[in-house]
Amino acid sequence: MLTVLLVTLLVLILLNVPIAICLGFAAIGALLFQGDIDLIVTVQRMIRSIDSTTLLAIPLFIFAGKVMERGGISRRLVDLSYSIFGWLPGSLAMVTVLSCMFFAALSGSAPATVLAIGAVMAPMMIEDGYPPNFSVAIAAAAGVIGPIIPPSIPFVNYAVLTGTSISDMFIAGTVPGVLLGLVLLIYVFIVSKKNKWGGETRPFHLATFLKALRRSILALLMPIIILGGIFSGIFTPTEAAAVAGVYGVLVAGIIYRDLKLRELPGVAFDGAVTNGMIMLIIGTAAIFSWILSTQQVPAMISSAILGITDNPILILILINIILLINGCFMELTASTFIYIPIFFPLIQSVGIDPIQFGVMAMLNMTMGLLTPPLGINLFIAKGLDSRTDFGGICRTVMPMFVLEIIVLFLITFVPALTVGPVNFINGL
Repeated sequence: MLTVLLVTLLVLILLNVPIAICLGFAAIGALLFQGDIDLIVTVQRMIRSIDSTTLLAIPLFIFAGKVMERGGISRRLVDLSYSIFGWLPGSLAMVTVLSCMFFAALSGSAPATVLAIGAVMAPMMIEDGYPPNFSVAIAAAAGVIGPIIPPSIPFVNYAVLTGTSISDMFIAGTVPGVLLGLVLLIYVFIVSKKNKWGGETRPFHLATFLKALRRSILALLMPIIILGGIFSGIFTPTEAAAVAGVYGVLVAGIIYRDLKLRELPGVAFDGAVTNGMIMLIIGTAAIFSWILSTQQVPAMISSAILGITDNPILILILINIILLINGCFMELTASTFIYIPIFFPLIQSVGIDPIQFGVMAMLNMTMGLLTPPLGINLFIAKGLDSRTDFGGICRTVMPMFVLEIIVLFLITFVPALTVGPVNFINGL
């Protein structure tokens, strides 16, 4: 049964079948091979996996992100970033990274961050003398920050699977998200200055900065309101997602007036399509994971790894290697619902903090968005400008990917980067 499950999955992935279909067909094929299990269990498992009040946060956060994306927020965030870094060499490259960090705190989605910021910044960078491949590769690499800086849909999924506090996961993702942004800022500054890319700079003017801040402050307040409300106990994470959606409509539609009332149904439809894809993956992954559990796969993998070492750090390194390889072939949500139930009992048995492991695993899986052949961020970046080529984008993004691996291993080796802020906030 297990052989049929894994072989079917591998064949379908190699045939480039959508991952939800891969997981569902592999599970059904394994159950048919077994022969003594009613296929109604597939429907039951799918419904049970998505029948969660906590998961309501996903479509609500998606809607809030779509509203901010369609409501012209990205342009305001770019202007704010430019008012901060416009005086430095390589200013537009740095503005791209900082804008992605700001937008990450609104959307919680890597592809949305790449598209919203890259569509604005890539043409400006190319016009200012940056190579096309470099211009879009920055947006692809900085898009990885999207699911790490809270609010984060992958963190919600992890918390649902493991019973971990969503608010603790949100706190824990803040420092790693900022670290990712800082290393990319330093890198693009050095590379831009070395190659003399980007000739246009603007002197820093406090008045310009304050004007840009005033135009974008309501958008920047959204993550503060959401996280402040969660941490203070005013509302739950699910309720916070609903607040984010209402706040987004008020800001983008009524105050900024960049989002028209007639556009709201289209925004809601786009959000529903995205949510439908995520929920289908969650449902089929739940069946797949259930079969793995019944076949004792988590126990076998735990025994195999513990047979090699019982050192927590070495175990985390092995898990990182496995997840990095998997990221080349499997989408983030599917990976979460398949691998977390396998590895979570193992990390608990050796005393690894679930918060640290959660941030590490989610960052690792998110980096799969930069690794071909899947590499969703790379394909989105390729679509930003017709003068780019996919191979060139891959080569250009690799140094940034290496820097993100360094941040990943910092999180692996230094638990204080993730657990420390949680303990500090909860101790207040």
